[in-house]
Parts: sequence; C-alpha cells; structure tokens
Amino acid sequence: MILILTAGFGDGHNTAARNVAQALERLVPDEEMRVEDIFDAAMPVFSPAMKTGYQMLITRAPWLWAWIYRNTQDLQFESGAVDSLLPLRNRLHEILREQKPSAIVTTYPLYPKLVEQLREAGVDVPPVYTVVTDSISIHPIWALAPSKLYFAADEASKAALAAHGVAADEIIPSGFPVSLDFLKEASVPVEASPVRRIIYLPSTSVRHVAQTLEALRPLLAAGVELTLPVGKHKARLYQTYTQFMDSLPEARIHILGWTDQIPHLLQTHDLVICKAGGAILHESLAARCPAIIDYIVPGQEEGNAELLTSHDCGVVSKSPKQTGELAERLLANGAVEAKRMKENARVLCEPGAALKIAEAVLKDSRAPKL
Repeated sequence: MILILTAGFGDGHNTAARNVAQALERLVPDEEMRVEDIFDAAMPVFSPAMKTGYQMLITRAPWLWAWIYRNTQDLQFESGAVDSLLPLRNRLHEILREQKPSAIVTTYPLYPKLVEQLREAGVDVPPVYTVVTDSISIHPIWALAPSKLYFAADEASKAALAAHGVAADEIIPSGFPVSLDFLKEASVPVEASPVRRIIYLPSTSVRHVAQTLEALRPLLAAGVELTLPVGKHKARLYQTYTQFMDSLPEARIHILGWTDQIPHLLQTHDLVICKAGGAILHESLAARCPAIIDYIVPGQEEGNAELLTSHDCGVVSKSPKQTGELAERLLANGAVEAKRMKENARVLCEPGAALKIAEAVLKDSRAPKL
C-alpha cells in the first residue's frame, strides 16, 4: 500500500494528491493507494473550522494572511510544553501501524515533520516523497524535515526549494501533477472555432464576480461565448449570474455546476479567468490556455502567478474593469495575443507530470537497499 497525504487548506493539495494516486493506480493497478487527510482524521471537530478560517483569511483578510505567511518562516514545530502536532502524529502512527505502507507521498508540507518525529521516537517509517504544490515563492516549511525526493513545478521552483537547504539532486522539476485527462485531451486535435470562448472560474466575492461579469458584457454582447463552472459556489452566486443572464438574454452563457470536464473546457476555450491557485494555473498550462489571473493569495500564490507571467502565458488583473479590458485585448484580431500565449505555454506544459512523479516514487521506493 502507498499512502498519499493531503490537507484541505485550498484546492491544490487535494488535487495533487488525487492525481498522483490516479497515476500510481495506472502504473501498479494491483496495489492499494490510500489518500488521507490527517487533519480530518485526527481532529474531526476542529479541522473543518480551521479550514473555514483559512478560507476566510485568504479572501476577507489577505493582509493578515500575508503577515502570517511572512512571520512563520522560522517555525520548527519542536515539541515543547504544548505539542501542537501530537494529535496528527498519533493518527499517522496508527495508520502506519495498521496499514504498513511501502511509501508515503505528501502534498502538504507539515507531514514530513510528523514522520521525522516518529522516526526519532523509534517507529519504523517508510520513505517520504514530497510534491511541492507552490511555485517559485516556496515557504521554508516545505523543507522543514527531509524527504527522499522532492517534486517541484519547474527549474525556478527547484532553485527556490534548494535555497531553503534541500540538496539539488533530491529535487525533480516534474511539473504540477494535473489530471491524466489532460494527456488524453492533448492528443485530440481541437477544431478551430470562429466563436471566441472564455471560461471564468469564479472564486472571489459576490460583488467582485458581479463586477467581472459586467466588465465582460461588451464582449458577450458582441458574440463571445462564456462558460461559467460555478461548482461549490453555485448557491452563493445564483442571484448574481441569473440576474446578469436575464439582463443579456441573447448572450451565449453556459452555467455548469460540479464538472469533471475542466481539462476539455480549458482545451477548447481561448482563455481562462481564475485565481492564482497552483492547481488551476498548472491546469491552464497543461491545456495551454492563457490565464487572466483575477486574485492572488499573498505569499504562496504569488509565485504561481509569476510562473505564468514571466513566460508570457498569462496576465494579472488588478480589478474587474481591467479583467474585461485584458480579455478584450487577448481576443482582439482573431485572438492573436491569446494564441501567442498559448504557444508560449509549450515550455511549461506538463500534462504527464503525475505519471512522472509516480514513476520516480516507484523506482526509488522499490530500489534495492544498500
């Protein structure tokens, strides 16, 4: 059994964990893969509150989250009068004792520290492999405790991780582990369409989403098609998008709830409007779909945005009004600018990153011990 550890603080950790598990299952279908959120298992009452608090911080008080991010650079989580990691460590110990995994893959930075503490306490622990879900602006907590191998998004992210003390030969610039569906989509030719298409993944406040839709009104009135996968935001955004659609009845607007078609949608749209989450930006790269980034969580998401903008694969918007202006610019003259960004994304496009990570984990964990 291979244990994949994640934590639901943002979507990137869970997305990476699911996709690595999917890749491992493809390579070794007879072996069990277990994806576990230790926070949920160890603290079933407090974990949801912690995750809700995190979401509130990054959306309603980003200045406070930026302060926390900056001022936790030197955290060591050493046991003291209050051992904050004890519930998590105990739960992980139980899993190791009961399941006896041959390897641990973690997509959340705190878990290698738990493994190290268990090892120091005399527990027999398997090798640990860390998938870093942030790009370029990488918090030192990712290097808090050792792993056999680290997987980083690109060479710049590898350098950032090495700057925190990780040996360069232990870091593989694999790309972010997106769904294997991106490999399938990449092999299917996309028919050229005379209709320009935008996919908008709303994650900001209701007011910001309403203003963004209004900024897109001229494009939609001119025939540009909009796909709006609202997913978990459906209830809170219902009034916003229904009122907007009522005000523009001839517009081509498609509302989607939860969907597993994001790879296909990104592949078939001219651009995506989204926040700077690690998962969605790397998915946009895997599909070579230019991104207009409309929100950046201070700290960990700054590097994600930099990854795209430094390679001219996306742009950052400072306001809903600017989002509309950027969309108009990218789609002008037959979407010539969006097409240029699409070609630029080839340098970073890694639709098979999950398989690359899975292959490296299997090779290293099954190598004869000297």
